[in-house]
Amino acid sequence: MPKQFRLLRNIKKNDEELRILMVGLDNSGKTTALKKLADETPESITPTQGFNIKSVSTGGFKLNVWDIGGQKHIRPYWKNYYANTDAVIYVVDSADKRRVDEAAEELTELCGQDELAGVPVLVLANKQDLLGAMTGAELMEELELTSMKDRWISCQAVSAKTGDNLEASIALLLAEHSKGKA
Repeated sequence: MPKQFRLLRNIKKNDEELRILMVGLDNSGKTTALKKLADETPESITPTQGFNIKSVSTGGFKLNVWDIGGQKHIRPYWKNYYANTDAVIYVVDSADKRRVDEAAEELTELCGQDELAGVPVLVLANKQDLLGAMTGAELMEELELTSMKDRWISCQAVSAKTGDNLEASIALLLAEHSKGKA
């Protein structure tokens, strides 16, 4: 990784500034969710080939969100972004039942990384606007999230496209972060 990216990755100004790692399989809606949080129109989004960084202010926090591409050939590079991560947002296409096992495997591997030990994880059961999407509870069961006892983890049903429940889900994550600091 080039030196300037290592330096950028390690920047953190104060306690109200959080470094969020947003990952998930390709086509799960990560970039759409990030654009919606930033009040940008999520039109003409192309697959992320590397990463996007966006700062979003919400709930008294400045979130520096690292949206990392989810294609299979990019996933081995996720580890380059783990350092100094305050929270993980894992986005799942809850309407794509064919790839739930793959999403579960990647999430389990992600949560097993030493650099992410104890880091809170918000799972977004995205694409609730699509017919046949699994509910947050169904996805939580499919991903076997209740077996993960070493950290705070929550699965929330959202639609990145419409914005439904997106900000409320992020607020839950921020409340957990604040509770952990108290």
